[in-house]
Amino acid sequence: MRMNRSSAPSRKSSFKGDLEGLLNLIRQWQLLATILFATTVYLLFSHVPVLEPVGDTVGPFLTGLMPYIIFSMLFTSFCKIRLPELRLHTWHFVIQAVRTTLSLLAVGLVFLIGDPAWKVVGVGIFICIVSPTAAASPVITEKLGGNLSSLTAFLVLGNLVTAILIPLLFPMVNPGADMPFLASAWMVLKKVSAVLLLPLVLAILTRLFLPRVADWFQRRKNLSFYLWCTNLSIITGVTWQNLLHSGVHGAILVALLFIPLPITLLLFSIGKGVGGFYGDRITAGQALGQKNTSVAIWLTLQFLDPVAAIAPGAYIIWQNIVNAVQLHWKEKYGYLKW
Repeated sequence: MRMNRSSAPSRKSSFKGDLEGLLNLIRQWQLLATILFATTVYLLFSHVPVLEPVGDTVGPFLTGLMPYIIFSMLFTSFCKIRLPELRLHTWHFVIQAVRTTLSLLAVGLVFLIGDPAWKVVGVGIFICIVSPTAAASPVITEKLGGNLSSLTAFLVLGNLVTAILIPLLFPMVNPGADMPFLASAWMVLKKVSAVLLLPLVLAILTRLFLPRVADWFQRRKNLSFYLWCTNLSIITGVTWQNLLHSGVHGAILVALLFIPLPITLLLFSIGKGVGGFYGDRITAGQALGQKNTSVAIWLTLQFLDPVAAIAPGAYIIWQNIVNAVQLHWKEKYGYLKW
């Protein structure tokens, strides 16, 4: 009996240690854990007959929450910055020039592809490149040790450039697209301003007139990151839905899923290279590499071949794998190896 009594606390202590080890592992790889969790939940609620009615009801509700989560996430991040810190830098314009040049090259690639079945892959590559910087990028950039205020200024500039690029280039990729320039520019600006400019303005007003509220948000360092993980789980589900209902298979499907990987690595590398020259390597890497693929998917479904939306859906998986590895390096070694 004495042996049983003494071994019980030992087993309890061992279980507690194993649980803490598992939780630490999940914390180190939160983004990948979020993707795997969301994938599992989506497949369960879309393929298990008993759960399908719940999925059909809850899925659209969660999708409708996305802009509100992004708004809350950005407001929390923007409460940490001050207006005088929002200054444009030379690398902001260099990155925009690189993005524009690569987008034009992608348009040329679409023209060069003669096979209509494969042209959708070229469109997918184009939409991955032309997409603006993710509205959530300040969250990851801050955790990686980048410059939050610099990236925020870049976001404002980037979305204004997007309002010009999209109406100009989309008709080239899809000549049948009915997109008057002013109407298209206004549509894009209206969509991004609600989730980017409004939380920025409210955060500045909060700092000016409700500094204690701003300080409360500033002390919650991980709040924005957890909101981003929540949004990532919803986007992962939407990506799986687009993939499983696209009707595409074979080599084209493989291309749409895996070509975004080298594109992801290329954009992060170019951004880091440009940023390294100007002393802001981490921020510039995130600025060019971390894309707002939710906007990209919506624009693709509206104006281009819906099948091409698989590519930006895959891009968001690859970019978050890159971010997960970077966050792991930052937490483990205190710096980024790449």
